[in-house]
Amino acid sequence: MKKLLSALLLLASFNVLAADPQMGKDFDKTAQAMPNDTPNKIEVTEIFWYGCIHCYHIDPMVDVWVKKLPADVVFKRVPGLPQPAWAPMAKAFYALEDLKLSDKLHTALFDAVNKDKTLNPTNEAAAIDWITKKSGLDKSKVEASFKSFSMNNKLNQAAQIFRASGATGVPSFIINGQFITSSTMAGGNEQALKTVDYIVANIRADKAKVVTPAKK
Repeated sequence: MKKLLSALLLLASFNVLAADPQMGKDFDKTAQAMPNDTPNKIEVTEIFWYGCIHCYHIDPMVDVWVKKLPADVVFKRVPGLPQPAWAPMAKAFYALEDLKLSDKLHTALFDAVNKDKTLNPTNEAAAIDWITKKSGLDKSKVEASFKSFSMNNKLNQAAQIFRASGATGVPSFIINGQFITSSTMAGGNEQALKTVDYIVANIRADKAKVVTPAKK
């Protein structure tokens, strides 16, 4: 009986381990280590594109997930920019930030591209017109944001983040500039967020070991 109980416990432990996300399968190290904007916290960055239907589907899940994040975790979005065709939506994302319209129009922009299909995500002029119409702002103000010097800097940074992360698609998540996972790697949107949680928990545990070394 004792041998049987021991065998069952061992099997249970293997099942628990098998359920954990695996390095090289569900997540991996980033191609390059990247600095955090908030080094005193664990930073999670979503790389996305408004023209990506998978990003569209995970977006409401991310919003719910973000609301439950502990105080030591900070979240941000960065538009994916692996090719010039994605630039109009990257500009739209940063223009919404610049014009203080993100809360109002982020989801609506996703809907226009993926649900209503009234906006071509590769058409910059159409994106400018859409933001102008939805915001009620003067078109010249929206155009100025799209064509600003700071916009060019942000696009260069977004392209660098995509390269340094080693991302092969979107949506992808960078955790603390060290690890990357995605819906494809993890096996789905829900699994991707669970993998992010798993990595965050392990980073937090490692930080705790450094801050509070084991007693001799």
